[in-house]
Parts: sequence; C-alpha cells; structure tokens
Amino acid sequence: MIQNGELSKYAEKPLKPMSGWTMVFILILIIGVGIAFAVIGGITGLFFLTPLGVAVIVLSIMLLSGGFIVIKPNEAAVLVLFGKYYGSILKEGFYFKNPFAHTFNPASVNIKVLGFGGSGTPTGKLSLKAMTLDNNKQKVNDLDGNPIEIGVVVIWRIKDTAKAVFNVQNYAKYISTQSDAAIRQVARQYPYDVSDNGDEKSLRGSSQEIAEMLKIELQKRVDIAGIEIMDARISHLAYAPEIAAAMLQRQQAKAIIDARTKIVEGAVSMVQMALEKLSSEKIVELDDERKAQMVSNLLVVLCGNKEAQPVVNSGSLM
Repeated sequence: MIQNGELSKYAEKPLKPMSGWTMVFILILIIGVGIAFAVIGGITGLFFLTPLGVAVIVLSIMLLSGGFIVIKPNEAAVLVLFGKYYGSILKEGFYFKNPFAHTFNPASVNIKVLGFGGSGTPTGKLSLKAMTLDNNKQKVNDLDGNPIEIGVVVIWRIKDTAKAVFNVQNYAKYISTQSDAAIRQVARQYPYDVSDNGDEKSLRGSSQEIAEMLKIELQKRVDIAGIEIMDARISHLAYAPEIAAAMLQRQQAKAIIDARTKIVEGAVSMVQMALEKLSSEKIVELDDERKAQMVSNLLVVLCGNKEAQPVVNSGSLM
C-alpha cells in the first residue's frame, strides 16, 4: 500500500478568479479604444496609432478566446501554468483566468470507458459528483480456502483535485485497481458462510460489518489520490462454478438435518404428552410393552415422509 510521502506534496489551492462578465465588459472597452486608435491614426496622420490600435484589438480578441472558463455545478478545473500547479477553480460560474494557464485532467477520457458514468469528453475538468464504480466479478479465496466469486459497488467522489490529478497517473483506473486489491484483502479474512457453531462473522451473513471494513480498507488505499469513499458494498457473492454444486448439496443436507431434528424433537414431546394424558385421565392402562409399541407407532406416524395408512385392530389390547 502506498504511504503518504513525497507524492502528497500537492495540496489543493483554491483560486478566486475574476468574474467573466466583468472582464468581457473591460475587453469590449479596450477593443473600442483600439478601434479608436486605428481610426484616429488614419485621420490625423499619426500612423503609429494605427498599428497600436490593431495590436490592442488582436490582444483583446486573444484574451476573449483563451481566458474564459465556465464551471458547472459540482465541477472543478485544475489549472497548470508553464508546467507548475497554478490552482483549482472549485465554484460554479463564469470566470476569467490567466490565458496562459490551461486545464489538466489526464483521466477525463477514461471515465466513461471504465464504467463510472459521465460524458467521457476530454474537457480537462473534474467532476465532483458522487460516482459509482461497479467492479467486475473476480475469483478469490475465502478464509477456508474455498474459491468464491465476489463483486463490489463503490460510491466515491473527488475531495482533493490536486492530489487526484498529480499524485496518480489516472485516478479512475487507480480506484478500480485498488478496489480489486481491497476485495481480496477483506475476503480472505472471512469464510463464505458461518460455521456450525455460528460464532464467527461471514461474507454472506455479516454484510454490514464487511461493507464497513471494505470501506475503511479502500479509503486507506485511495487517500493518496484525494478520493473519498462514500460507500462500498458487496453486490455479488457466490461460490465458484467448480464447487458450487458440491456446496449446494452440503447446504441442502444441512437443511434436511436441521428440519429432521425439529421434527423428532416435536414428535417426542407429542408422544410424551399423549402418554401423560392417557395416564392422568385413566383412559387406558398400558404395560411397558404396549407403551413401547405405542411410542414406536406414534414416532413412525409423526416422523414419516408420507401419510400413515390406518390399520383397525379388532382384537384386544390386553
């Protein structure tokens, strides 16, 4: 796991650029001045004013075309000036920035490809919205060594734009890779299902605890990229195909045994109640041999898989 070290030197630096509408008004005035210089130079013969006015007009047009930027809600722009981090615009609006500073976001073209949503257009801006990573199913081993298939859904967002852009090559690929590693780390610490005594946590039975541990583990891994993990939960969990049939038979056998145990316990209590009722109300007196036969018959009737066929005994019980 990457530790916070030299890579963490880039901290987010919010910028407060000038309003774009204010700069538009100023540039229009400057263009008007440039036109006036060019006209006055042609009329008065002061020819040095003409090229000065043209230069002012050209410079104003360059500023109009390259100095403005629009930031939408839940969007940010990381600006780089001559190879160095210049700052981040974090609030929505229409702004005028340094025309030599350009937006930088190497992951913008990969967002849609990796399944995070978004347009995938290389605008150079970062989305601060909550995004969903539906990681592909992967085969891992649980605590007991059983191969299982597991997949997770991660809800995340960027909380530090500078770290997301400069500390990792591609934050979108980075969180996908770290999600795979976190799944393996967490899955191998728990069995797929609880043991017979039921005193331990499992991937299937302790979903809330596993989700919290997965979130903590993944957050440690992506802190360096300025990413906040909002939620992480298992979306798919199953035995691997090669052992799925055997594990299904095991679960079915356990369910049958549990059901039979309940049936036997209930049958024994019913037989005991019947004998006590017959004895207390003195309906009939049975010796030990008759009691044993009656118990046997009742257990067969109560514990059998099929309905019992009645047989009328026309003889004497004595």
